[in-house]
Amino acid sequence: MNSTKNPHPSPESPFKGKTGLVRVWNAFGYSLAGLKAAFRLEDAFRQECLLAAILIPAALFVPTNGTGKALLIGSTLLVLIVELLNSAIEATVDRVSLEHHQLAKRAKDIGSAAVLIALVNLAAVWGLVLFA
Repeated sequence: MNSTKNPHPSPESPFKGKTGLVRVWNAFGYSLAGLKAAFRLEDAFRQECLLAAILIPAALFVPTNGTGKALLIGSTLLVLIVELLNSAIEATVDRVSLEHHQLAKRAKDIGSAAVLIALVNLAAVWGLVLFA
């Protein structure tokens, strides 16, 4: 039997391998762990969760059709999504190095800008649905 190494190793993570419902269940657990960590460790995420806890129920009472309600709720959830991604970028950058580096600053600033744009989008959607 030839035991030569594969000259083209798989680029996949060695941690991947679960399939089907086991993979879905594991992914769900990882997602809950991520939400818990973000809520526990990220002040901005907690503040935006509070905002979402107010705006999402309020969206259900806004006198608009289903599309309007979906836009209001979707723009609110988008802020949480972008904040989670920004927090993941910041954690990764800090894991690589805590030293001040221009590329680390750029990555963090760009993530922060994404959150700002999501918040501007939130204000624009709510303003247009409520007042247009």
